[in-house]
Amino acid sequence: PYFAYPRVLGHELSGEVVLTGDDVSPELIGQPVYVIPYLHCGECRACRQGRTNCCQRLEVVGVHRDGGMAEWLNVPASHLVPVPGLSAEALALVECQAIGAHAVRRGQVERDELVVVVGAGPIGIGVLQVARSRGARVAMVDTNRDRLALCRDALGADAVWHAVEDDVSAEIEALNDGALADVVFDATGNPEAMNRGFDFAGHGGRYVLVSVVKADISFSDPDFHRKELTLLGSRNATREDFETVTRLMASGDILTEPLITHRGRLEELPTLMPQWCAPASGVIKAMVTLDAATAEVES
Repeated sequence: PYFAYPRVLGHELSGEVVLTGDDVSPELIGQPVYVIPYLHCGECRACRQGRTNCCQRLEVVGVHRDGGMAEWLNVPASHLVPVPGLSAEALALVECQAIGAHAVRRGQVERDELVVVVGAGPIGIGVLQVARSRGARVAMVDTNRDRLALCRDALGADAVWHAVEDDVSAEIEALNDGALADVVFDATGNPEAMNRGFDFAGHGGRYVLVSVVKADISFSDPDFHRKELTLLGSRNATREDFETVTRLMASGDILTEPLITHRGRLEELPTLMPQWCAPASGVIKAMVTLDAATAEVES
């Protein structure tokens, strides 16, 4: 709902620094970096409270201003972060996993809690990996069996359930000694799924809405109060979340290679993008690369 065309896409990106401003250390030049795409004002109440992810005047690279699907990108040096030892592809995936890390922090996930993640896309996978790093048990819910299999076989999910064919509430209770989930995350972007997620949360539980939709969502107020649920929104991520992700990548607690299902070059996108957008493509993350040698730097 915050997007406006025309726009050069690309808010999940890494690159190599080729030029710096006069007041920026030239030591950055030549370093591979990831980009924190959330450009906050630093002056509003949210920023002063350290909640830069929900800045009142937030601009996101690739959403409110042109993004990384281009030869060159000009961003503040404060939003470039070098991480030695991580590949360019891993660095390009930091942002989407940081959204999951922020959601887990919002949900205050603790060891041995049962976490149910509805939506096994890149953001839901981020929640899965970060929650597991905290010692939580994590179950994934989706309608895509291939994604559920990936979460179970490659990413360590404790259980996976089909959103339509399985009785999810009953499965949760069977896994959690008769209780519903301690924490539920929605990462579907589907209003019906978001409404249904309230049913999966147990007494005293938390429900974190990571996805955002234009439609209204609704829930049973008597059930909400009977369970004394805590409802939380989660938007974007802060630098702390980015740092959490790179630390977990370095330790092997966040895997990136299983997420990359497709690859292509920037000049191939007019052909590849329609193919990748088709549901049958099986895309989780498509990695777009550019040979820097083909471009010229203008000083």
